This record gives sequence, structure tokens and C-alpha cells, in this order.
Amino acid sequence: MIFFRLLSRLPFFILYGISDVLSFVLLHVIRYRRNVILENLRLSFPEKSETDIQQIAKGFYKNLADLIVETIKLPSLTPDFLQLHVKFPNVDLIRARIQAGQTIVGMSSHQANWEWIPAALVLSDMPIDSIYKPLTNSFFEELMLHIRSHLGPVPTPMNSLPRQMVIRKNIPRIIGLISDQVPDVPEQAYWTDFLHRDSPFYPGAERLARSRKFAVFFFDIVRVRRSYYEVTFRLIAEPPYETLPLGGIIESYRNILETSIRENPSDWLWSHKRWKHWRGKYEKVGAKLE
Repeated sequence: MIFFRLLSRLPFFILYGISDVLSFVLLHVIRYRRNVILENLRLSFPEKSETDIQQIAKGFYKNLADLIVETIKLPSLTPDFLQLHVKFPNVDLIRARIQAGQTIVGMSSHQANWEWIPAALVLSDMPIDSIYKPLTNSFFEELMLHIRSHLGPVPTPMNSLPRQMVIRKNIPRIIGLISDQVPDVPEQAYWTDFLHRDSPFYPGAERLARSRKFAVFFFDIVRVRRSYYEVTFRLIAEPPYETLPLGGIIESYRNILETSIRENPSDWLWSHKRWKHWRGKYEKVGAKLE
């Protein structure tokens, strides 16, 4: 832990120098998950040339390396720095709802640098419970909790969400979910087409929104340049939900996410084994969304 805290205090020009070296090593030496990345890109963008695919992959490794060093740097970032480097162009769309006493569901994805966003939201008067999947390694779990709680976000393990909903029921806030992860139980996932492939999605965000009558927004994260980000809020759905077909929230999330990935393909986490499950692998699939 001491090593990472010292590393966090290094200036950005040194950290980005480390990132450049790390990117080269991941791409050319270790070849980190290269086969997974290239297969994902080729199947997701059948219309692109091999040259385009290789260029996107190269950009992905640069983004991944920057993400690593920027995440390590987060505990040393000041409020002034984050407010300057993370912008919310339509911030009033969310902040007005929270100030009116509403809690909303924020669905995001593994795009650009998602780790800085919760702290920047808190600094913009938008409290957030960041829902995450716990790590199996206790050291790195403790480290990530330290990083993710910097400046006030409330990191919440997925299995603790029901209890957290009771404890913090009177606090208007964002319940943030990174919703492009692979479901732990694919049989209970919501399945739909995503980037030309049959894909399972966590049903939890839709169930939560419908049961609590929360509005749902997509947090579209774009890297402007190194260390500068822009997050645009896009309405996915809002109550009443009686006339919205089951699965409608996930389908809208899928549509917006896919558009965002196509606009900035190198910024998505292509090393993520998003398609390691397929529907025919299971006798019965189907999520309960009500």
C-alpha cells in the first residue's frame, strides 16, 4: 500500500512516461490478451479493414496504460484538479433531480477513465454510491476501496446493494452501475444483440429502476485528451414504466453504449472477455425484470 501511495504522488509527466513504456510492453512484449482483443474487434467491426483493427488495438493499449496510471494517481488529486479536468456539459440534468430529492440510476461502462468520474460527480454536488464487483485478492480490494472512496463516493459491493438501499434510503443520490460487465449467472441475464453478437447483460439496473421508480441515465465518458474527460448524461428511461416493455431499459442502454463505442472505439475495454458465454450453452435463460 505504501508503494502505491508513493507512486500516486509522482507528477503526471513521470506517470505518463511510465504509461508510454507500459503501453509498449503490453502491446509488443507481453502481448496482453492480444488474441482476445483482436477477435473482439474483428467480430464487432466486420466492416473495418485489418489496418483499422490494428490501429484501434494500438489505441486501446495506450488508453489502458493511461487508465492504470491515472487510477493510481487518483488519491492524490485535489478537488480543483478534478473540477478542471472532468467536465459535465449538461450537469443540471442530473443535479436538478438530486436537489429535488430524487435518486437516479446511472449506467456507465468501461470507457476511457471511469475511475475518476465518481469523485468528480461528488465535487459537482451529486453524491454517488458506486456499485462494484469485489476483487478476490484482499490486498487489491483494500487498495481499490481506498482509491474509489477518495473525495466522497461510497463504493458499494454488489451484494451489499439491498442493505445500502435501506441504510441510505433518505439520501438523494446517483446509484452508479458499470453495466457492461459479464453477469456471474448467465442463465439469469438479459440476452440481446450487442456489437453483432448475442450478449448477456446484468438485469439489476432495470429491476432497481422499475421497483423504486428511479429515472435512468447513461453516463457517456469521452477522453478529450490525456487527463481531460467529458461526461454527457443521456436519458435512458424514466417513470412511469407501466407502458415500457420489459427489457426496454437494457435495450436503450445497449443502443446508446454501442453508438458511443463506435464513436470512440479505442476507449472501450476490449480485453474484457465480454462474450465468453453464449445462450446455447445453457438449458434455460431469462432474467426476471419486474
